[in-house]
Amino acid sequence: MNGTRSNPPPILPVGTQIVTRVEIAASAGQPGQPRGAVGIVLRSPADSTHAYRVRFVNGGEATLHRKDFSVRKQHQEEGLRRGPDDGNDQDLTQFVIYRCISGSRAYGLDNEESDTDRRGIYLPPAERHWSLYGVPEQLENTETEECYWELGKFLILALKANPNVLECLYTPMVELATPLARELLDMKAAFLSRLVYQTYNGYVMSQFRKLEQDLRNKGAIKWKHAMHLIRLLLSGITVLREGFVPVRVDEYRDRLLAIRDGRTPWEEINAWRLDLHQRFDDAFTDTRLPEQPDYHKIDAFLIKARRSMVPS
Repeated sequence: MNGTRSNPPPILPVGTQIVTRVEIAASAGQPGQPRGAVGIVLRSPADSTHAYRVRFVNGGEATLHRKDFSVRKQHQEEGLRRGPDDGNDQDLTQFVIYRCISGSRAYGLDNEESDTDRRGIYLPPAERHWSLYGVPEQLENTETEECYWELGKFLILALKANPNVLECLYTPMVELATPLARELLDMKAAFLSRLVYQTYNGYVMSQFRKLEQDLRNKGAIKWKHAMHLIRLLLSGITVLREGFVPVRVDEYRDRLLAIRDGRTPWEEINAWRLDLHQRFDDAFTDTRLPEQPDYHKIDAFLIKARRSMVPS
């Protein structure tokens, strides 16, 4: 399940080993090269529209465009990456067990132009896990703004206090939940621990440094990003104090939208941020949350869920 991607491949550095996808005819004193010949990049182009200069094991050289060769390391794994369905994961969407609406609509910060972001979990058949090809960690469609994590990946992210994933467990906007997903939702408190403090705080601090750099270097910042960083601190404080992840931000909606719309001076945003950091510190000192989440409980759930996908 993939959206349309138009980004060109990255430029390969000199010294990269490659494998040809095409046969190269002999010409101008240069020996021919069979399809599958191994070479090394001598000269890289300035952009993806131009060609590489490549030297081969037999001393021959050729000019090749990116479509004419594979990186050797990737070539060795190409069959495994392609998988039994030739890389098509569309069929795995039938195994989605949980789907919810996240993002601005879930927060109550949406407007007429807001997208509808859907997130969730899929539980693939046991055979796909057992196979050489495995399963993708997530199914993503950029056109429809959908993303579904494989159950194991989702649980690991939640145990690490990933904010986006924890919000999926607590959002009130649930569109699909199988009985197994309902069981997971009933144990969502098992994911909450003091790790929320480190994860949320560390992310906000690093991102605010980047915003400050943008302000100095470019004279402008991404106001929407600043808004969500403030929202994250507000959320983290509630998690530590009250033991649940707040999703809707009705109480702070007007102030947050003023930041998103660029109507709040940077000095005021930063002052609010520093005050929230202090409140976050205080909440961490007083929290009743455990040091770590309940790994054993979540592990038992994962084993049960995967066993349910073993054919009878």
